[in-house]
Amino acid sequence: MNAAAAPAPQRIAEITLDERTVIRRSRAIEDERTAAITDLLKDNRFTPLSGLTGPYHLHLAVEENRLIMEIRPLNNLGADGSNESIVLPLAPFRRIVKDYFLVCESYYEAIRDKSLTQVEAIDVGRRSLHDEGSELLAERLAGRVAIDHDTARRLFTLICVLHLRS
Repeated sequence: MNAAAAPAPQRIAEITLDERTVIRRSRAIEDERTAAITDLLKDNRFTPLSGLTGPYHLHLAVEENRLIMEIRPLNNLGADGSNESIVLPLAPFRRIVKDYFLVCESYYEAIRDKSLTQVEAIDVGRRSLHDEGSELLAERLAGRVAIDHDTARRLFTLICVLHLRS
């Protein structure tokens, strides 16, 4: 394999979600989770500014109203103690996540019985909220991890999925 074809080392190569507190999800939410993970692993930009080298295994969990991002180098899974954790309060995301779920519910209902114009209008709102959440995530990670817009969008989707708790 030549150097041009080698995957970028500063990327997420594996991702897991802490499913302990998640309730059963609808098919639509499960499809969103699967698509976000698939797209994220296919193409992402993720560079911890601590100097930790990748590629990475990223584990996402929600504990005590905080997002825990455990970052481990894939090649040694932190055997040398090089794991890194980032903890973000979830309170700043609460309104966006709530609004995003409400719009998503409207979107899935509209797909069943509304006109294409109505579905498209709801989808514009859904995408706007998704962008807002992605931008907030990128801002909260600034100074800790550099990510691109698409990576932020997919990670925001996974944060939303983790909010579905009993």
